[in-house]
Amino acid sequence: MNIQQLEYIVAVDRMRHFAKAAEACGVAQPTLSMMIQRLEDELGVEIFDRKHSPVAVNPIGIKIINQAKVALYNIKQIREIALSVRDVVEGEINIGVIPTLASYIIPKFFEQIKGLLPNLRCSVYELRTSDVIEKLKKAEIELAILSTPINEPDILELPLFYERFIAYISPDYSKLYGNQTISTKDLDPSQMWLLQEGHCFRSQMLNICHQNSEAMQIYEAGSIDTLIRIVDTNGGYTLIPELHIDLLTDTQKKNIRFFSGDDEPRREISFVFRQDFVKERLINEFVNAIKTMIPNQMMDSRLSKFRVKL
Repeated sequence: MNIQQLEYIVAVDRMRHFAKAAEACGVAQPTLSMMIQRLEDELGVEIFDRKHSPVAVNPIGIKIINQAKVALYNIKQIREIALSVRDVVEGEINIGVIPTLASYIIPKFFEQIKGLLPNLRCSVYELRTSDVIEKLKKAEIELAILSTPINEPDILELPLFYERFIAYISPDYSKLYGNQTISTKDLDPSQMWLLQEGHCFRSQMLNICHQNSEAMQIYEAGSIDTLIRIVDTNGGYTLIPELHIDLLTDTQKKNIRFFSGDDEPRREISFVFRQDFVKERLINEFVNAIKTMIPNQMMDSRLSKFRVKL
């Protein structure tokens, strides 16, 4: 068993096609097929079911490939440790971000990282929280930006900033629209428009209303933008994250209301990563990038005083 064989089976799993996997790995298909066959012979099991098109993975193959991904990640970490001695940040990193954060952070994040770390190639994927956790555990991504806490024992959380929830209210909804500020006690679940099942932002919205979805007369949408358009057209209200305010038109900004005093709900946004993540300089450069795009009063105060130590 060698590193190349592990890379090849991961590539075939990703492409579900031997020829495409060989092309992605920069080798001839006969070479890739032969190396995978040798690995299967060594292990005494068939990883792939070649009778299917596209290629299928056998149940035992799924377990082997998942472990191969972790092994390749750990090998990559060894190289990262060596690079850290030379204070070099280069190569690739795969990052996950939840959809209710991506549009506010990722465009500026790419711009900052290109300036701070020109030799680093970032691949960013929009993923729901459950998918982020699964991919971190399988070492398919190395880092993610999401709402915490997630309470996973093998995943570390680095709080970045705290974002308020804002009510976006239709002018036709007179019960709330006439108020300068509102309280969570004022929220009528039957008038609330909600994100689809699976978004962590949805769960947070339900918690603010102290309700579960079965008790609410709600409509569901796939994005914050859609929720706002629904309110504009149909009345009622929704909740939006603070960073979305800058994306509103001047007319739409008249429809936002802040929560009052101690009643103000917010969410914690963090970097999350595996416990064996070793890229200390990288995480600090990423923190510096976040600082340039998030208002200082929203940032976790510890990040302005201390460097992140892994």
